[in-house]
Amino acid sequence: MATLQPEKDGFDVEHKEAVTPSPPVGTPMEWDHAAEKKLVRKIDGRLLPILGALYSIALIDRVNISAARISGMDVDLRLDIGDRYTIALVVFFPPYFLFELPSNIALRKVGSANWLSFIAFCWGTVMLGQGFVPNYSALAGCRFLLGLFEAGFFPGCAYLITCWYVRFETQQRLAAFYLISACVGGFSSILAFGLIQMEGLGGVRGWQWIFIIEGILTMVVAVIAWFIIVDFPDKAAQKGFLTVEEARFVAQRLDTDRGDAEPDGLTWAKVGIHLSDWKLWAFSIMYMSTVMPAYVFAYFSPVIIYGMGYSAGVTNLLSAPPVVFAVVVALTIAWLSDKYRKRWPAIMGQAIVCIIGLMMTAYSTNNIVRYLGLFLGQAGCQGNIPALLAYQSNNIRMQSKRSVGSALQIGFGAIGGIIGSTVFFEREAPYYLTGLWVTTGLQLLILIGLGCMSMYFIRMNKKVDAGTLQKPLEGMSGFKFTL
Repeated sequence: MATLQPEKDGFDVEHKEAVTPSPPVGTPMEWDHAAEKKLVRKIDGRLLPILGALYSIALIDRVNISAARISGMDVDLRLDIGDRYTIALVVFFPPYFLFELPSNIALRKVGSANWLSFIAFCWGTVMLGQGFVPNYSALAGCRFLLGLFEAGFFPGCAYLITCWYVRFETQQRLAAFYLISACVGGFSSILAFGLIQMEGLGGVRGWQWIFIIEGILTMVVAVIAWFIIVDFPDKAAQKGFLTVEEARFVAQRLDTDRGDAEPDGLTWAKVGIHLSDWKLWAFSIMYMSTVMPAYVFAYFSPVIIYGMGYSAGVTNLLSAPPVVFAVVVALTIAWLSDKYRKRWPAIMGQAIVCIIGLMMTAYSTNNIVRYLGLFLGQAGCQGNIPALLAYQSNNIRMQSKRSVGSALQIGFGAIGGIIGSTVFFEREAPYYLTGLWVTTGLQLLILIGLGCMSMYFIRMNKKVDAGTLQKPLEGMSGFKFTL
């Protein structure tokens, strides 16, 4: 495939014209497969573990309110009055949605290590403070600040990862980053079980120790992360992570794949142009639809299991295995999806598996079957998160568009969180039929959206093959959509 040298900052804003392909600066480099694989592994080892570690803590910090709730916080802060618990969940999401795009803009300007470690330290401070809240109002305020500071982390990580890898390497990397984080986050219930054993130590309740210890842990890891997180590929040689030769080769393989190794400046005019692309909105709605059940399982699985008659301690222990199962299944599917260069079978299959799991949990009267439904539901929705991130990443190009696209897509995940937090009514416990049917409806929406986009992509790819397009797809000659 031809490479692309962006014009000025990468895009003709006024005319939206494709720029003329040209080779990367310097003589094309020839690397054998073993050397290329070794370089990719070097990038994997430096980029993914630290981002995964921080996001693991972010997930724990975000969802541990459910463990604290059944460990005494519900009574101490009177969350049983009205919809207080639901409100405490919902206030997290508006700032999470609104500050994702500004955060991605800041990420590029101040550097990934500076920005990601800074916002992680900030939300760790909020978590620590959450351990000392005296009432429901203070808890809601902390949840709002938590959403504000966590807003930029996941889209920033997704943006950074997709800028380092070629298109058919991305789903495995996004899956490794997200799903391993989700797996560690799934063990938050076990961590919470251990921390509530500190009940009364220093005159502090067990549920308070959950927030205090996890807040301190977040702050420590954030400081360590500042020394480890790498910047974007164009700055890798400057920061000493890659040699000049390695950095050139990374740029070359990105340009060969999609022609956007060089960053193009992100202006508000360009933001408007990118947001006019209907595909970004379709990807975002599909992503919202799979994130919604992920939040549901995080917030309500302990409540559903607790409603089966188990103690708080056993409930926390039983909440982890479904997440571990989901990680194993989703990593396998991500590997297959990259290997065979197809996205739609993975997305469709996982949405169907999620529906089956939801129906088992909603309608079975057997607790074992309902518990197994959590395994299938988790596997379906958790696996589709990296799948849909990769689906968008493979079908857009230019770093500025990736920045806007990842912020919009993951921002819609916050809308999914709001939906998930508000359709599970306490009066319907422990079956929550309304919430489970809304969740099922969103999985059907994924299937409809996937079908429509697949038909559009097939039609446009045929036009590329026939040479009948008036303008190249995504402004790059020879670019084809990934199905």
